[in-house]
Amino acid sequence: MTDAAIDQALAGAHQRFTEGNPESRRRFDEQTRYMPGANTRSVLFYAPFPLTIAKGEGAALWDADGHRYADFIAEYTAGVYGHSAPEIRDAVIEAMQGGINLTGHNLLEGRLAKTICERFPQIEQLRFTNSGTEANLMALTAALHFTGRQKIVVFSGGYHGGVLGFGDTPSPTTVPFDFLVLPYNDAQRASQEIARHGPEIAAILVEPMQGASGCIPGRLEFLQALRDGATKVGALLVFDEVMTSRLAPQGLANKLGIKSDLTTLGKYIGGGMSFGAFGGREEVMAQFDPRTGALAHSGTFNNNVMTMAAGYAGLTKLFTPEAAGALAERGEAMRSRLNALCAQEGVAMQFTGVGSLMNAHFVGGEVRRVADLAAVDGRLRQLLFFHLLSRGIYTSPRGFVVLSLPLSDSDIDSYVAAIGSFIGEYRALMPGAK
Repeated sequence: MTDAAIDQALAGAHQRFTEGNPESRRRFDEQTRYMPGANTRSVLFYAPFPLTIAKGEGAALWDADGHRYADFIAEYTAGVYGHSAPEIRDAVIEAMQGGINLTGHNLLEGRLAKTICERFPQIEQLRFTNSGTEANLMALTAALHFTGRQKIVVFSGGYHGGVLGFGDTPSPTTVPFDFLVLPYNDAQRASQEIARHGPEIAAILVEPMQGASGCIPGRLEFLQALRDGATKVGALLVFDEVMTSRLAPQGLANKLGIKSDLTTLGKYIGGGMSFGAFGGREEVMAQFDPRTGALAHSGTFNNNVMTMAAGYAGLTKLFTPEAAGALAERGEAMRSRLNALCAQEGVAMQFTGVGSLMNAHFVGGEVRRVADLAAVDGRLRQLLFFHLLSRGIYTSPRGFVVLSLPLSDSDIDSYVAAIGSFIGEYRALMPGAK
């Protein structure tokens, strides 16, 4: 394997992509005049230019040049229902007919709140926001005021929204709270640091499975150590389940049997609309009760009728607890097939994850934290991305794979076959190839 060979293969993939997508290229070039990099959401950009998606239906997408793709990224987990599910579309239209901006408590927010609290028993009370980012910011604010402390324990590789990202240190755009960044899945280190800084710690914020850093599952002993540590020092354990709440009938934390003090939600629970929520113990959430509480929480669209209607329809008619469990089982079976294929082909490639979320990695051995992926050659991820596009599969340039309800068994078979053809075409460039 040589750098020159990988560069040559990637240059060829870029050329074929550019030649095959002139309309997306034209739109990208035009829009750079009005948006930096023609972009307003960084994760959607990739070189040489991103596709412009024109429409979606079910589990299919069409780009501006008319190419059809099976959708294996599903709006980075928000699109669990696929595109334009009739049940959600009808609910939104009905809500709009009653007026959109009502400037008051409405008929829809209470039933969605009740549905969520009944679905996730660790959430005794909640409040709505417009994104998972907002939900995490408000949960941390609640913890700071409830405990009267300032320090927040987070983990390298953690992503909790656009202003809450962490490498070994906070990302440049992260809000300037007092963070203590620790390695993920290191129970001993976490226990030691929590004990050492105990009187200063307001909250421990963690994903039960790190999503953006590569679908790295939290080990049970690690998450339990965080629960035990928080209890001992009087801090609040905050589980970010914006992604992972979809990975089991009542969320991943409940499946693991660990109860948080606060939980944050987002993405799919809004039925495909902008959505976030934070909630948990009643005595913590009471701080936001305008009758007696000390904390204000505003947001013009927190209880907007379209999200409230879409969220309720989605959770009660489509993504029921039974459906969540079935989708998770499909994901487990798919990941097992993919890992068996990689092992059979003798290449250092694997898929990590839980349930309906997974990530491709060009590395052998166990992946416990983001540092274990440091040796992965990003050019191989790009080659995989463009190879999948050429096979009619739309996914993420970082190898992230998301299942949605409308995906068919034949779609999954096509994805597995595309991984096989990728290995066949690029075996000589992959680590560990025999």
